[in-house]
Amino acid sequence: MITEKKERKIIVAVDEGEESMYALSWCITNLISDTTNVKLVLLYVKPPLAVYSFDASGCIFSSDAIFAMEKYGKDLANSIMEGAEAICNRLNTNINLERLVGSGDAKDVICSAVQKLEADTLVMGTHGYGFFKRALLGSVSDYCAKHASCAVVIVKHP
Repeated sequence: MITEKKERKIIVAVDEGEESMYALSWCITNLISDTTNVKLVLLYVKPPLAVYSFDASGCIFSSDAIFAMEKYGKDLANSIMEGAEAICNRLNTNINLERLVGSGDAKDVICSAVQKLEADTLVMGTHGYGFFKRALLGSVSDYCAKHASCAVVIVKHP
């Protein structure tokens, strides 16, 4: 009886920081030896757009300003994904790549994507904040390590 190998799904959370791009490089170099049954999902999470934001004078942003913010968010997401794909190409990989852009609180979107896609592994970079910064700002990687429904690899940039 021949059984087909299940496709491994690895999600790499990417953002504009060099930490996440280093984590992507590390993932490709260290976790992926055989590209035949691997799907690599590049996940970028945009912060939610504050539609009902007020400027300093108390005026609601015009639709032009909201459109400009949405366009900037799309352009930033595309730029980050292109940078991530360039890393994959530079490392000469034939990995089955998928782009996924979410919007919202990063830790919730990442954990939700892991569950929805039934990922085997989540790879993330870390900013390396100390105890106090992490306590004040929170840590997306710490949260995901505790709540994601798969193995989580947190890669520290040297």
